[in-house]
Amino acid sequence: MLSLPIPEFRKKARDLAEGLWREPATPVFLEEVKPAFQVPGRRKDGTIEGQNQARHAVWSAVRGTVGGLASVILSMGSGQAGSAFGRDGLVQGPPNALALRMVDAARPADGAWLVYSQHHVAIIDTGSIIYDPKDCQPAILWHAQYPHAPRVTPTKSLLTWQDGSSFQYVPSMKDAQYPGYP
Repeated sequence: MLSLPIPEFRKKARDLAEGLWREPATPVFLEEVKPAFQVPGRRKDGTIEGQNQARHAVWSAVRGTVGGLASVILSMGSGQAGSAFGRDGLVQGPPNALALRMVDAARPADGAWLVYSQHHVAIIDTGSIIYDPKDCQPAILWHAQYPHAPRVTPTKSLLTWQDGSSFQYVPSMKDAQYPGYP
């Protein structure tokens, strides 16, 4: 579930990037980065196949039981199909895809921003939106610079790397309406 980004957090993410890059930057609020994965060697949730098999089996059983019940309740409450363990976005590519480095770095973020400019792309974490923005200490979790940065296609909410891998992200509803966002 996406929440609305607080404008002060957007400004902090933009200021950090523009201060380092010395060029205009566009921040897009991602909040949580929990995409589905279509990458050989990764499970749909992004975990590495063959690792933590016992924990994955237990989690799958719990997710199936509790998630099924929660999804029914969410669906009845909203009148629409719901999922307690839904995934926002999609990572696709070959084994060891370049997109995995960025997405793996972004997944632990509490308040993830995709920030891009003409020559740079980064994931910046401003922390949880429950904190006061004046206490925010934004941190760059991942960064790439041209010519190694992915191509950003804002109109499709898509990042594409040189190896053909991609990350389809889901911007917040507010970002989709933000002035300057395609």
